[in-house]
Amino acid sequence: MEVLNGNTFASMLRSGAAMLGEKREEVNDLNVFPIPDGDTGDNMFMTIDSGNTEVMSYDNSSLDEVAASAAKGMLLGARGNSGVILSRIFAGISHGLEGCEQTDVRGLSEAFKSGVEEAYRAVSMPVEGTILTVYKDAVRYASERVKEDSSFEDFFDDFLLELHSSLERTPELLAVLKESGVVDSGGAGFIYIVEGMRKALSGETLSSVEQMISGQKKKVDISLFTEDTELTFGYCTEFLLRLQKSKVDKDKFDLNELIEYLNSVGDSVVAFRDDSIVKVHVHTKTPGEILNHCQKYGEFLTIKIENMTLQHHESVEKKVQEEISSEASTGGNSGNGFRKKVRKKYGIVSVAAGEGIKEFFISLGCDAVVDGGQSMNPAAEDFIKSFDEVNADTIFVFANNSNIYLTACQAAELYKASDIRVIDTKTIGEGYAAISMLDTSSDDVDRIIGDIKSSAASVVTGVVSKANRETSMDGVAVREGDYIGFVGDKIYLDTENRDEAVLGLARDLNCGSYDVAILIAGKDATQEEADMLKNKLAGEYKRTEFVMIDGKQPVFDYMLVLM
Repeated sequence: MEVLNGNTFASMLRSGAAMLGEKREEVNDLNVFPIPDGDTGDNMFMTIDSGNTEVMSYDNSSLDEVAASAAKGMLLGARGNSGVILSRIFAGISHGLEGCEQTDVRGLSEAFKSGVEEAYRAVSMPVEGTILTVYKDAVRYASERVKEDSSFEDFFDDFLLELHSSLERTPELLAVLKESGVVDSGGAGFIYIVEGMRKALSGETLSSVEQMISGQKKKVDISLFTEDTELTFGYCTEFLLRLQKSKVDKDKFDLNELIEYLNSVGDSVVAFRDDSIVKVHVHTKTPGEILNHCQKYGEFLTIKIENMTLQHHESVEKKVQEEISSEASTGGNSGNGFRKKVRKKYGIVSVAAGEGIKEFFISLGCDAVVDGGQSMNPAAEDFIKSFDEVNADTIFVFANNSNIYLTACQAAELYKASDIRVIDTKTIGEGYAAISMLDTSSDDVDRIIGDIKSSAASVVTGVVSKANRETSMDGVAVREGDYIGFVGDKIYLDTENRDEAVLGLARDLNCGSYDVAILIAGKDATQEEADMLKNKLAGEYKRTEFVMIDGKQPVFDYMLVLM
């Protein structure tokens, strides 16, 4: 074949998606961490299949139209770091094909080079030994071998040859790959895509692969707040209190005594101190009493009191208004009497998995919570929908997972109706600390972000999860089915018992040196076990205040947030 047109390119994309779809479990198994860690194969498949869906209706279209449509679909459907990078590769290819009704081998080679530039530009700190390196090496190798009589088959054969060679070299560039005895999963997934595209060039047809459907968000079933409704949920009360010398000797101020009082009049208590400032979060039906009590110690810097039942009511009302608006846009309603949602100055979007954690983030003041987390990576489109819901001039986005950060950044780049600021929080603990200490009173976005990062930096989030394969990392021999305790990529321990993993991790992290510890129980943890663990921890670390949250999150049996 001497000329590549839109129809052929669309066929190649379908074949690439189908090939990766058949092999995605193999790619998933290459993840170096011994728990579900982003599911690279699934993420890359959903990304390219989103592009494939966009071009399915294209027939006899120009090459640049097909490439642009596919790139747009991948941008909106990108999930996980590898998915985002994949989408940027094809965005670069699309840029290189602008104005091309069709192209020859040399033109495609130049477009692939644009893919390298775009992919590297999308990552603030590129890491070699990943899909970036594999793609870059293959583009350079194949492009150097393009001659006047080269065919597209020749180009892809050279491209695949170097893809495989570069992939085999990735463990030499990334120590974590070498230690685990695997190659880069993103690079492996990309090879399957290209193999499928090469088969399409030869006229081979792969069976179509149905797009994986992620779990649907669960709707919260609550009643509207009427004159007959009881205040079941109470008030989410938060404030910053500055201790005053005229009222209390700050060196003698007893935070534990305050916490004991707060627990007697409310629940979900989190309180900690930073020099002369005390941060308090509590759910209570009598916020006035708490404010009066705390004013004995100082004066308030900020106060936020919100009716949590009304928060739920607002969420339900949003859905109703969206349905009405959708009906109006299709001609089902004239739109008369619609209430225009008031635009706010600042809004908050967070990412979380587990109904308990999501409700907790809403109680902290999040305007929208995107469903996602470990092995559950939202698409850029999910973020964009949440930005529309929030309707604010500036929206702070907390990714709470390193594998979601790039997708959130991509959504921010696509969204033009608000100033989107993505904060690189890597854990639920960092997200909690940042949101709970968020103070917008300065009205200086850069200063606000600086304070947010400072709040998140001091938090340690330990995790207990079941290992899904055997490995050896950080001097710890991990057995399949055991429970491991880890922070980030560092594994501290391996044990057969889940409760021993929690207690052992607390010891390894020197839990007693922290003022506050939040124990978040996952969906598989029993209430009896969670209560037992909290009581044991509180008994062993008496100076630390322990808070229990029934997070109901998947994958992570327990999270221990230390502040």
